[in-house]
Amino acid sequence: MDIEVVAEDGFGGDAYSRLFEEIMSDLNKAVLIERAKLVLMPARPLFIFSLVLKSEPSRKTIADVANVRVEGPGVHLTITQERYAPQILSLLWKRYGRSKVVQQTRFDLDVEEAKESEMSEMVVTSGEEDMREMIGAVWRTMPEGIKNRRVLLDGNVLTVVATEELMEPDMLAQGRDVHVSMGGSADV
Repeated sequence: MDIEVVAEDGFGGDAYSRLFEEIMSDLNKAVLIERAKLVLMPARPLFIFSLVLKSEPSRKTIADVANVRVEGPGVHLTITQERYAPQILSLLWKRYGRSKVVQQTRFDLDVEEAKESEMSEMVVTSGEEDMREMIGAVWRTMPEGIKNRRVLLDGNVLTVVATEELMEPDMLAQGRDVHVSMGGSADV
């Protein structure tokens, strides 16, 4: 992930860049981000965080994130996208019960009495859920005390404009400018 920081204070900007990267990694969101631009103006106070995601979040089924095949009396599943492993396991436990889901390894599962077609179509995550999680992750990286936030969302570009004060029109305009510079639309 490429991070550009525009800050009034060079030391603070470097520290915030490291903090942003650590938080996104801890929340398992760094893998989704192609590049980020952080505009830090604490004296104003105005904070603009803009992200270009590697792809626009979309609905994912088990078949999108795992190899599914009939094996014996059940279905064998090999998870190919690690970040979805917890959701898949939770879905399978809920649908079939823990006793019918046998975890061979972290990414290999056998599900007794399951149908391949039914399991393949189970929705692991919707694009909306992924975007809400990403927005929540961005909010966690912002300084405490931020009261007013505006989210600009356009395809795979997400920009959050935030302040501790009233959101003034020129603050939102600055946020839109950053959003456009990252490849987003000015019409958000």
